[in-house]
Amino acid sequence: MRARPIPLPSMIAAAFAGAMLLAAPAMAQEMKQPVRTITIQGEGSVTAKPDTASVNAGVVTEGETAREALTANTDKMSKVFSAIKSAGIAEDDIRTSNFSVSPVYSHSPRKPDGSQEEPKITGYRAFNNVSVIIRDLTKVGAVLDELVTAGANNVNGVNFYIDDTQALTDKARTQAVEDALRRATLLTQAAGANLGKVITISENGGYTPQPVMMMRAEAADFGGKAAPVAGGTQEITANVTLVIELE
Repeated sequence: MRARPIPLPSMIAAAFAGAMLLAAPAMAQEMKQPVRTITIQGEGSVTAKPDTASVNAGVVTEGETAREALTANTDKMSKVFSAIKSAGIAEDDIRTSNFSVSPVYSHSPRKPDGSQEEPKITGYRAFNNVSVIIRDLTKVGAVLDELVTAGANNVNGVNFYIDDTQALTDKARTQAVEDALRRATLLTQAAGANLGKVITISENGGYTPQPVMMMRAEAADFGGKAAPVAGGTQEITANVTLVIELE
């Protein structure tokens, strides 16, 4: 008697079932032994001195008319720009940061009934502000002196900062990874385990210092001497998280 052929779907099902039976022990073994890991954080920091400074200096003038206030301001600012260029500041490092002409109002006292007259325009005020980048910190005091001597009557401060922080940030990152590995080694040795391969590395941010204002000054007499300033130091930090396999 001739044997009946087994349907193709049944053969595929049987083969699949057999493969699953063979793979089941390995899958079960893998499920029983999950990968052991340690998650650790590290921090790195680099301290450096600022190499650049910025100065914001302005001229404020008043007049009975807007034109009068603006003309006086333009004359004084021309002298300020000349002084900046004479101090050796490059054209690309000089920028007008604010300019305005606005009315000046007078306010009458309140009457006994609480009412008050409408403010009246008594004149106009012109304001022109220039931002100057100083790349030689030994010139900061001299530039301040030149600005005030030339007629700048509102110096908003000196901001010190590090112009290019990339190399310093990379150094802090390297230190952060080394710190994380050091901590992980210490902990695993104390627990009687060994470190394996690094699975993931993630950066948690860090801190790059913003320009720090060191002083504020208005029109003043420096007695013929350059104003004393100090840039101090700034710290750049980096933070990382490592996930490391345990052997």
